[in-house]
Amino acid sequence: MTFTIAEPVYIQSVDHQRAEAKQGAKPVPGITAFGAFLLFGMSMASLAGTTFVWRGTFLDRIWTLNPTAYRQLVPWGRSVGAAFLLLAVALGAAAVGWFRRRLWGWRLAVAVIVIQIIGDTVNLLRGDFVRGLIGIVFAGALMIYLLRPEIEGTFL
Repeated sequence: MTFTIAEPVYIQSVDHQRAEAKQGAKPVPGITAFGAFLLFGMSMASLAGTTFVWRGTFLDRIWTLNPTAYRQLVPWGRSVGAAFLLLAVALGAAAVGWFRRRLWGWRLAVAVIVIQIIGDTVNLLRGDFVRGLIGIVFAGALMIYLLRPEIEGTFL
């Protein structure tokens, strides 16, 4: 005898309503582009994390693109690599939820951008005015996009 756990009727009803609403909805611009942005971020965080966790590989050459960041991060050793790999997992999960139009994917994407804004603000306060300001403007624009009602409504 096997037992299965059935979804409550309420959850099935809500999922059905969401599916019907999405079928008739007009496509929202930028959804695919932002999902690709999340995947790109995941790839870059994975690459950075890999270069710090497994040092001395051919991948280390990627840091010639940003030697200042490398000099600032290298004292942290493998722990910064683990942080980058954790970021890659978060971005990958956000991308999956984003492309599946799940509310948790939207929330995770918003959280990632909020953390980016906080980091850029810290950079600005530490005196890195150009990088901090550019980061705040870019991440702020993404946040404005994410918080638009038609974007958020795509995930409800």
